Amino acid sequence: MNDILPPESAHWEWLEGKVRELMERYAYRNIRTPIVEPTALFVRGLGEVTDIVEKEMYSFEDRLNGEQLTLRPEATAGVVRAVAEHSLLYEGGKRLYYMGPMFRHERPQRGRYRQFHQIGAEALGFPGAEVDAELILLANALWRELDLKNVRLEINSLGQPAERKAHRAALIAYLEQHASILDEEARRRLHSNPLRILDTKNPAMQAMIEAAPRLIDFLGPESLAHFSAVKAILEANGVEWRVNPRLVRGMDYYNLTVFEFVTDQLGSQGTICGGGRYDYLIEQIGGKPAPAVGWALGVERVLELLKEQGNVVPSLVPDVYAIIPSSASLPLAVSTVEQLRMQGVKVQMHAAPAGADGMGSMKSQFKKADVSGALHALIFGDDELSRGMVTLKSLRDGVGAQSEKALAALADWAPHLQSNP
Repeated sequence: MNDILPPESAHWEWLEGKVRELMERYAYRNIRTPIVEPTALFVRGLGEVTDIVEKEMYSFEDRLNGEQLTLRPEATAGVVRAVAEHSLLYEGGKRLYYMGPMFRHERPQRGRYRQFHQIGAEALGFPGAEVDAELILLANALWRELDLKNVRLEINSLGQPAERKAHRAALIAYLEQHASILDEEARRRLHSNPLRILDTKNPAMQAMIEAAPRLIDFLGPESLAHFSAVKAILEANGVEWRVNPRLVRGMDYYNLTVFEFVTDQLGSQGTICGGGRYDYLIEQIGGKPAPAVGWALGVERVLELLKEQGNVVPSLVPDVYAIIPSSASLPLAVSTVEQLRMQGVKVQMHAAPAGADGMGSMKSQFKKADVSGALHALIFGDDELSRGMVTLKSLRDGVGAQSEKALAALADWAPHLQSNP
C-alpha cells in the first residue's frame, strides 16, 4: 500500500475529472458503496474457487458480533448488493459509476498495489447487446479523451450457463487426456473451475491450451446473435476489436459478452480495463433477477500507461503567487487575495517562514513563487498599496513584464489572471 502525494495526486484528480465529465455525457450517475462488506457477499458473487476468494481477500471477524467481514476486492458485488437492497431497479434500469480503493493480498507489481484503485461503470436492468456496446464505447471514449494510444480491445462470449456446462464437460475430458502436461494449479482447478485453466500463463501448457475445445463453438443461436450485435455496433462506430476465444475473466459471475482493453507497454500486467455481462449476479446475491453489464479500470495502470507514453498530465498550479514584502501589508493583502479567490483565481499566498520576524526577503519570496509554478506574481508593496495599486508581474510568458493594477478595479482584471477562465 502506498501514499499518493502532491504533485502526483494532481494527476489522479485530473483523471477523475475527465471520468466525471465523460460519465455525465453518457448519463451514468455516481454510486458510493462501503469499503467493508460481509465476506459472504464476495464468496457468493465471485465464486468460491476464484483466486480472489481463495487467496487474495483481506477478511476478518468483527470483534463485537463475530460477523465475517472483508475489505472489498472489487466493487461490482457491492454495487449489485446496494441496487438489490434499495430496489433501485423498481422504476427501470440504472446506469451507475464508481471510483475508489480496492484491496487484494497479492504480489505487488508494476501498476498494482495491495490497496489499488478502480473506476467502474455498471448498467443494470438492460438486457440488450446495445448496452454491452455502449459500455465498450464509453471506455474507448475515455482512451480518446486521455490521448492513450496502442490500447487494443479483445472480446469474447461466454454464452449462457447451459452452453458453458456442455463446454465444461468437453473441456474437462480434454484436459484429463493431457493430465501429464497440467501444472499443479491446473490440476487443482480441473474439476472446480476448468475454464480458468485456459487463462494460464504457463508456457509449457500453451500449445495444449490452444487446441482445447472452444466455448464459442458451443454457443446457441441466441448467444451468437447477441455477440454479433455487439460486434456490429462496434464496427459501425469504427472501434477495432479482436475475438480472443481464451478470454474468460477472473470472476464466476460473467455470461455472454466479456471484454478487455490491453496494452503491451506495461509488461505482464497488460489489462487496463475489463468487464462484461453478468445477468445472474443480482439474483445470486438475493435480489430479483435482472440483467447487468459493466467494466472496471485500474487507475494506477492507466496513469502508468500515460506516463509510459509520455502524455503530459496537467499539474495543479496556482494562477498567482502573492508576494508580501511587509507584515504591515498583511490585512489588505489577505483581503485582496480572498477577493481574487472569490473571482475564481487560484492564489497561493506567501507565509512567513518559521522563526522569522518578518515575511522574508523579496528574493526568497520570488524563488518560492517560481517553484510554485504560478503564472503571475502579485506584489503588495507599501508604496503601491498607499496609492491603491498592486504590481502584477509575469513569471512565465513574457517573463518579467509587469504593470500596476488598481485594487478598486479588481473585478475587471482578475479574470485575465486565470489559466482556465
